Amino acid sequence: MYCTHLSPTHTHTLYVKRKPPIDKTEWDGFFDENGHLAKSRDFICVNILERGLHPTVRTEAWKFLTGYYSWQSSQDERLTVDSTRRKNYEALCQMYQKIQPLLENLHRNFTETRNNITYDIKKLYDKDPLGNVLIDKKRLEKILLLSYVCNTQAEYQQGFHEMVMIFQLMVEHDHETFWLFQFFLQKTEHSCVINIGVGKNLDMLNTLINFLDPVFAEHLKGKGAGAVPSLFPWFCLCFQRAFKTFDDVWRLWEVLLTGKPCRNFQVLVAYSMLQMVRQQALQESMTGDDILLACNHLIDLDADELISAACVVYAELIQKDVPQSLKDFFL
Repeated sequence: MYCTHLSPTHTHTLYVKRKPPIDKTEWDGFFDENGHLAKSRDFICVNILERGLHPTVRTEAWKFLTGYYSWQSSQDERLTVDSTRRKNYEALCQMYQKIQPLLENLHRNFTETRNNITYDIKKLYDKDPLGNVLIDKKRLEKILLLSYVCNTQAEYQQGFHEMVMIFQLMVEHDHETFWLFQFFLQKTEHSCVINIGVGKNLDMLNTLINFLDPVFAEHLKGKGAGAVPSLFPWFCLCFQRAFKTFDDVWRLWEVLLTGKPCRNFQVLVAYSMLQMVRQQALQESMTGDDILLACNHLIDLDADELISAACVVYAELIQKDVPQSLKDFFL
């Protein structure tokens, strides 16, 4: 993997073999006897970027990364936070039960959204390769409805059911699933929300291509026009359909949560994926529809390889005289 804790004054790219992910023993060693973190947030985030998290520590680490827990909290404070989050979730559930008849009668959008959620969940494949059921669809539906009612910024959109499933697979309790999803949306600056972040991501992806790859940019403006705006599902689903396993999805998402090596890393990830079809697109003079088809065939990717490729793009970017719009977005 690439060593990527770079700054404009430290821009060489160092090739290093990826160390094993942070395991339970190492994670526990990050805390003092009172459960306060003895390592800095920056140290932990750089290590997560470069190495990833072992499944045994992922749930707890994500609570820090999302803001569910404060980085300054003690063990006792975290127990209190867990209790408070559970009680708050239960209170929201009770409130929802009370206002549900009102929502059904007065808000046409509510009934329509509930039907969309039900339809999306019905289609969701919920079994592993051996046929074992992975998730409880009823619980998933309840969390999505509650999220829709409570989150005024991020209305329900197709794909949220798949994202929340990823959280449900990671944690044990519904209140953890609910809050981690809310915090994830906030922490990633709502970059996967259609009416907030997705359009901005696509605009900046275009700007990045124009800046780093003018030859491909020219093709995408001409015969390949329409390809980039059609890549919005990458951002809406946070790339989850591009990977081999849930572990790969979690691996990329936890990097996005670290804010390393820069803000809005998801656009560098999208740029790196687009580069995978670049040569074919130019050689075959592909249309926008054909480029999109080729992009849709980017599946079973390895998260570590993709993160490495995106980090190389970042290292290249910070060595250049970057336009102000890209500086404001990434740096």
